[in-house]
Amino acid sequence: MADKLRLGVNIDHVATIRNARGGRHPDPVRAAVQAASAGADGITAHLREDRRHIGDGDISRLMDAIALPLNLEIAATPEMLAIALRHRPHACCLVPEKREERTTEGGLDIAGQRETLAPYIDRLNEAGIRVSLFIEADPVQIETARALGAPVIELHTGAYCDAEGEERAAQLDRLVRAAALADELGLECHAGHGLTYETVAPVAAIRTVVELNIGHFLIGEAIFSGLDSAIRRMRGLMDKARADAAGARSA
Repeated sequence: MADKLRLGVNIDHVATIRNARGGRHPDPVRAAVQAASAGADGITAHLREDRRHIGDGDISRLMDAIALPLNLEIAATPEMLAIALRHRPHACCLVPEKREERTTEGGLDIAGQRETLAPYIDRLNEAGIRVSLFIEADPVQIETARALGAPVIELHTGAYCDAEGEERAAQLDRLVRAAALADELGLECHAGHGLTYETVAPVAAIRTVVELNIGHFLIGEAIFSGLDSAIRRMRGLMDKARADAAGARSA
């Protein structure tokens, strides 16, 4: 895998703040443009069934306003498939979704929903949209992703970020082994959910992870330091971790 680690910035929660009051401010598209200038390699947005974050109009505006690849997170539903096929973003990440959850609570059980998910993956692949599956660091899920023909997986890092001490080390080891298996099977491996300045370096150091998607933390930090500063600091921590890991391997 290349030593360059990509950063996808999720701008959902700029829209969350906007939607709390209504109107047009703050504008998630403006955040995406600023993220691009601050060093993001892509933009991620989750179009939920209830539209609690990004709205349909935001997707159209993002497609028009940014040159960076757009990664559209969606549930596997006929409505969301139709929207993805209409807009044709660079990538679609299929994620689990429940109306009552505050945020995505875990990975998609693709092994248990194989027959349901297969036609969605096929349609997206046929449309030239790069399919990613948001899953736990579980060998069965990873092997199923390959069997379903998805070229990319995104490992859910929430359990690692939430853990402490020995449990965090164990969760990191799961991520390392999962990313290695994905690479062995020819899958591109991404990771994300809950990553912060404190937790990002060990994940960024995993050689077979090629992209991190980070959103909520960066938007929260932007309140105190500005979005540009928050993204640049995260980019710097990622790059340092990657460089340090590469140096350790060559030494």
